Amino acid sequence: MSLSKRTARPLDHLVLPVADLGRARRRLTDLGFTVAENARHPFGTENACVFFSDDTYLEPLGVASREECEAAALDGNVFVARDQAFRFRQGPEGLSAVVLATPDAAEDHIRFRAHGISGGDMLEFSRPMRLPDGREGLGSFRLAFAADLRSPDFFLFSCQRIRALPVDSATLHRHENGVLGIAEVILSEPNPTDFQYLLQECLDEREVSAHSFGMDIQAGNAKLNVLNPAGMAAFFGRSINSAERGLRGRAVVFRVGDLEATRALFAQNDIEFAEMGGRLIVPEAPGQGVIFAFGA
Repeated sequence: MSLSKRTARPLDHLVLPVADLGRARRRLTDLGFTVAENARHPFGTENACVFFSDDTYLEPLGVASREECEAAALDGNVFVARDQAFRFRQGPEGLSAVVLATPDAAEDHIRFRAHGISGGDMLEFSRPMRLPDGREGLGSFRLAFAADLRSPDFFLFSCQRIRALPVDSATLHRHENGVLGIAEVILSEPNPTDFQYLLQECLDEREVSAHSFGMDIQAGNAKLNVLNPAGMAAFFGRSINSAERGLRGRAVVFRVGDLEATRALFAQNDIEFAEMGGRLIVPEAPGQGVIFAFGA
């Protein structure tokens, strides 16, 4: 299935709600990731990001101040309101949002509204970040949100890096597990094509590959897969409820330079994993709310 080709937006990062950033840091470190220092948002949340050399990153997201988050949500902050809704319905850990890079979030916001998929008002903010050498820099962002009422526990947004975070690539891009970047993001839904329109518009990509296990769309630098229950069982050995509707974040597939070295690290750190389709599949654990898969 394909329509006219457009330039797909690249993946920017993934939002991973966690119950406790300290526990998430320990889990991610055991998995061989280098984790940046904790950083506070001006609206009550905080993160401890994992940056990759392909210019993507993971954003484990914690709640630093419940009072500030509640006030921000009441004031119309979509990012915080969605995070609160996810935690209320699904628990404190998982994958709640896919974020696409954009050169113009305001233009995306207009497009989302025109196509009936806007998730709410835009958000612009800045946050500090401390580097491993002790220096501190400031990152500034503008976000445009997209959502579907049929999928209350998952959303997407465009992120314009007005002032890019000052990442120390020599340190923060180097991971003991050999991860180079994010290859795929896995969502689930019993009938994946019900959400084809939402994903096409958010990724600004018309080309869709539909198959018996679901569908996938290429997001510039990574692939976004939406799998049905049969697909989750076939590729990840995971049984999911076929009656549960709406997009759900299920897994992140990482690209590694040396899979044997990754395997050896997991054995050394007593990390539980299975092997399927040439990948190392690490199931969810406290501090890691979704499946992590590692492949060459």
